[in-house]
Amino acid sequence: MALPKRMNPSSVTSAAKHKAEVFSSSASLKEMEALARRIRRHIVTMIGKAGSGHPGGSLSAVEIVSTLYFRILKHKPQDPQWADRDRFILSKGHAAPLLYTVLAECGYFPVAELATLRQLDSRLQGHTDRNLTPGVEMSAGALGQGLSFAIGVALAGRLNAQSYHVYVLLGDGECNEGQVWEAAMAAAHFKVDNLTAIVDRNRLQLDGWCCEVMDSEPFAQKWRFFGWQVIEVNGHDFTQLGRAFSRARKIKGKPTVIIAHTTKGKGVSFMENNPDFHGKAPTAEEVEMALRELA
Repeated sequence: MALPKRMNPSSVTSAAKHKAEVFSSSASLKEMEALARRIRRHIVTMIGKAGSGHPGGSLSAVEIVSTLYFRILKHKPQDPQWADRDRFILSKGHAAPLLYTVLAECGYFPVAELATLRQLDSRLQGHTDRNLTPGVEMSAGALGQGLSFAIGVALAGRLNAQSYHVYVLLGDGECNEGQVWEAAMAAAHFKVDNLTAIVDRNRLQLDGWCCEVMDSEPFAQKWRFFGWQVIEVNGHDFTQLGRAFSRARKIKGKPTVIIAHTTKGKGVSFMENNPDFHGKAPTAEEVEMALRELA
């Protein structure tokens, strides 16, 4: 599969020119679907090798994050701190294997480095660390903090007259956190329209079904009542996701949330809708089974 990663890579003749390239991909739908399968294989393999990690919520958000990095975000893998880059904040930080895989596929660091997940001295820890990993915008750990962080980043862009857009990915179980709703109020109050939140609505969390742990319905209405523009999509449909992100960027005067309906553990039959694989690594045998399904 040929996924164009940067504009005119053959024309690069110096480090300065290399840094000037903005990531660009004109990948077809078929190529994006193949990319998603490859990302899922990486996720299963690296978590299986590490013997720990969070496969369920990483697999559910593959199309969301790959759409952003390969079709939406303005970013430079060879210059991760480029001032005018769009920012992606992974609030559900336990889905770090997904972000690492997408960053590697974009060229932020070698794909081979994915095999070091959760090892001592690795740049790829169990939760993201912005001081270690190229392309990571926020150090994660405790849930519920990413939206607040993203609002700060978005407001900084406004104050500095920069045109970048901020995207933040939350889990629906994470939305049980009170800080999420305090941040939601603040974003609407300050009319932070250079911010798009995405909720990975897979309806499962560590302890089971979200509706049984802490029912958040009517979920979309809550965001509307808090002053947000709400867009609902199939979170595994590249076309719907692309249109939603494009629409969100055009909305002015209020923040936008995309509620992406997904399946936890997507792509691996024995992980789908199975809360056991929220934070459990597959065995060697299960890795082989999963890879056969994802071939």
